[in-house]
Amino acid sequence: MHVVMIAAEANPYAKTGGLADVVAALPRALMRRGIDVTVCLPAHRGARLALEDPAPGVRLAAPVSGRTEAFQVLHAPEATVRTVLLRADRYFDRDGIYGASPASDYADNPERFAFFCRAVLEWLRTLDPPPDVLHVHDWPTALAPALLRADTGRYPELAGVRTVLTIHNIAYQGRFPPGTWPLLDLESRFFTPDFLEFYGDVSYLKGGLVFADAITTVSPRYAYEIRTPELGLGLDGVLRSRADDLRGILNGIDDEEWNPATDPMIAARYDVADGHGKAMCKEALQADLGLERRPEPALFAVVARLVEQKGFDLLAEVMPRYVALGDAQLAILGDGEPRLAELLHDLAERYRGRVAIRLGLDERLAHRMEAGADVFLVPSRFEPCGLTQLYALRYGTVPVVHATGGLDDTVQEFDAARGTGTGFKFAPHTAGAFADAINRVLRARAEPLMWDRLRANGMMQDFSWGRAAREYGELYASLTGHGGRLLGAALARR
Repeated sequence: MHVVMIAAEANPYAKTGGLADVVAALPRALMRRGIDVTVCLPAHRGARLALEDPAPGVRLAAPVSGRTEAFQVLHAPEATVRTVLLRADRYFDRDGIYGASPASDYADNPERFAFFCRAVLEWLRTLDPPPDVLHVHDWPTALAPALLRADTGRYPELAGVRTVLTIHNIAYQGRFPPGTWPLLDLESRFFTPDFLEFYGDVSYLKGGLVFADAITTVSPRYAYEIRTPELGLGLDGVLRSRADDLRGILNGIDDEEWNPATDPMIAARYDVADGHGKAMCKEALQADLGLERRPEPALFAVVARLVEQKGFDLLAEVMPRYVALGDAQLAILGDGEPRLAELLHDLAERYRGRVAIRLGLDERLAHRMEAGADVFLVPSRFEPCGLTQLYALRYGTVPVVHATGGLDDTVQEFDAARGTGTGFKFAPHTAGAFADAINRVLRARAEPLMWDRLRANGMMQDFSWGRAAREYGELYASLTGHGGRLLGAALARR
């Protein structure tokens, strides 16, 4: 079986968040199960710089807005997973992936990603045989299944290709004004509520939801949540209509890259039986960040995009009381909205030596924070899956999470009497509930034997990609035996 996986980002070529980690790790796990995978990405400027002597491939052209735009296929040499980058400098020779900064979007994103989806399909037409499955990720690539099925006359070679759309975060929908429609080169009958029209706008994600043969999201609970008006963000009705084709497959982690026993980025290697190495990592992290180098305070860490979803307002309301008392230190790594960055900088200025913030993407520091912290905080309002809490469990860092989405699926509340569980959860999403969870974690830390048991429970969890790869393999196999019924059903509704 041959699967082509397309996304806007993947480590090590381009990254803004967890999507890049997933698109890097899942293909490797699938290949270990005997599935042939090719990853296809835009040739962002950073991605091209990450390549060493890329092998140039064919030159092709793709339609966009009534004209054609040329692109070149580049092949990444010596990649663990076969990787193809589509080069069109007009669209992708830029510093950012989605915008000039994490808080902004390029004005021509509708055209950039419409072009990329068309370019992918043109490249797939050159493959002999074509792939069995096209697996797309989030709104930037969700248009590909829609273009494939709504414009079948252009792609006769791809009639047998089955499509899978994975929603990593439904808050990002690729919703654009109606003037976007001509970019797509589709018949006007598809700009209706049955297809890509969404409250008068064009929704790339909705197009994928309507036309993909199967839909997945990144945790079982999130698959349920996005079918509700509260968390479906307007697309819950579409998802309820596709409920039989929707499943939640929990993300995994790369347990070779994220392994405290072998991690070259952390100050000392350790395992479940070695508390000394963990203590050395904490001291090193305090030194890295200019925090007071004392073992007594609980060192809390956060690694996240600075966006409202991640619950930073809750963090800023609750954590100062513990920092002021000297019971806690707080380390934050992330980038995003200037308002939140300013809020956190003010907190760090007010509590110098006890609070530290670092802006930007820093893979080495992220590893050192996972290893050096005592507690990892994920107070997100909603969270499709989350990866940082999985890394924390692997590194013996106790997670405190809001009981939502994949956070609820992956963290089990600690039961001191029975010694079971891996962390602490809170609900509802209020300061009082969050503070109560902080109190519970501090009480557990005050009991060394209880704390050691809690840490060990987390480190012994298996969140490797093998389980998810098996589920995706089963999904691909089910699709390649049948499918193609969805366009007919959508047309019948008209």
